[in-house]
Amino acid sequence: MSEVIYNRGNDTDPTTLDHHKTSTIAEANLMRELYEGLVVYNAKAEVVPGVAESWEVSDDGLKYTFKLRENAKWSNGDPVKASDFVFSFQRIQDPAVAAPYANMHYAIANAESVNKGEKKPEEMGLKAIDDRTLEITLAAPTPYFLELLTHQTGLPVHQASVEKFGNDFTKPGNMVTNGAYMLESFTPNDKIVMKKNPHFHDAANVKIDVVNFIPFEDRSACLRRFEAGEVLSCSDIPAEQMDYMREKLGEQVHIAPYLGSYYLPVKVKKEKLADPRVRHAISMAIDRDFLAKEIWRETMLPGYSIVPPGISNYNDPVFLEYKDMDILDREDKAKELLKEAGVEEGELSVELRYNTSENNKNTMTAIADMLKNIGISATLFEMEGTGYFDYMKQDGDFDITRAGWIGDYSDPQNFLFLFESDNLGFNYPRWENAEYDALMEKAETTIDLAERSKLLNQAEAIFLKEVPAIPILYYSSRALVSSKLKGWEDNIQDVHGTRFMSIEG
Repeated sequence: MSEVIYNRGNDTDPTTLDHHKTSTIAEANLMRELYEGLVVYNAKAEVVPGVAESWEVSDDGLKYTFKLRENAKWSNGDPVKASDFVFSFQRIQDPAVAAPYANMHYAIANAESVNKGEKKPEEMGLKAIDDRTLEITLAAPTPYFLELLTHQTGLPVHQASVEKFGNDFTKPGNMVTNGAYMLESFTPNDKIVMKKNPHFHDAANVKIDVVNFIPFEDRSACLRRFEAGEVLSCSDIPAEQMDYMREKLGEQVHIAPYLGSYYLPVKVKKEKLADPRVRHAISMAIDRDFLAKEIWRETMLPGYSIVPPGISNYNDPVFLEYKDMDILDREDKAKELLKEAGVEEGELSVELRYNTSENNKNTMTAIADMLKNIGISATLFEMEGTGYFDYMKQDGDFDITRAGWIGDYSDPQNFLFLFESDNLGFNYPRWENAEYDALMEKAETTIDLAERSKLLNQAEAIFLKEVPAIPILYYSSRALVSSKLKGWEDNIQDVHGTRFMSIEG
């Protein structure tokens, strides 16, 4: 039988194949094929057993004991052992590795101190009780810890290869992996070739023999090759050609809710923006349906909360109370609120700042027009991407600016922590609310997920009442998927492991 080959479009080439040094989604897509963590996302992005066949959590939520499957093997035939995970989790905290995502594992006891050079790696809460039993002790209860382990930082490395080859352990021929695939070759700007790993514990159910990851920074180039039948999927699509693709490619165009929010931080300490009524008036005047449909060509969804819908561990999501109100009624209400706040028509002007991108520019231009309808004048200010986020982190002098956040794991905490008073890296509005902080702190140590969800609901309700940042859109994942490719399931994480797919015809 001939080999089943899948040509797969990816956003870009990786800067590294050392997953402890990766930071992009394009890199995560590759790592998920090559390695398997203790737990993994299935086709629907549900957390399911990976190398660990089962696990137990202590009553206080601090100790996780994982039982590794007997048939878990590396691509060279070595068994995957508990000590491999101890080595890997210690390595990512090694200050010399300089892992950009080391903080993902700060939940593990002493991990942060090791990363800061204050403690030795052996002092982390990691213990290989025997080859098949791994014990992890946390610094504090972390109800989303299993979700964290699905991230590429939770993947193991093959200790002997790292020790033998140093930084060259990622090269084809040197790289030993434990996932469904192993690295065959890497030609920059051309393709990364992966072949099925015969030692993978579920190899019998892996239907695709070879996957070629092809980088496409130019989304239109992927579209052309998709139409020619040369690639079976594109990880992103050119929004400006949306109408054409919908007409020509029909159901092969996949738009699905994604774990991300696009929002407008407001500098709350500025006198003109300090009153929540003023911020609500601005929020009410923004026609999110128009932005999603006309500006983003339905590749974004209207957003009325900071936590995107469909997220794990969150019951009874909360939204801005005017979510379902007609835009004209909202404009009338916005004018009333401005009057109540003592702002006369034509008196308020704001600067809308954004980072360079055609979509961001069009979004802010449209918002400036919308604000005119309630008597607010707006000017636009564009900044280059490189210094833009640093400017906001350093408490830059803005009125209203643009930001977005894609969740690292599916849990509301990953969105709500952005606005804690002491989170100077991401709390761009410099909003402070003691009640909000107290709820977030309490949620951190609440093990009961239903109880914790209530606390996080209350925190988001406070946030939406004060709107220090105005949610306007939810991201969506956008892909082209050939009708020949079976097993691709749209999901909020936009993860699609090749091991769960097959090709027909």
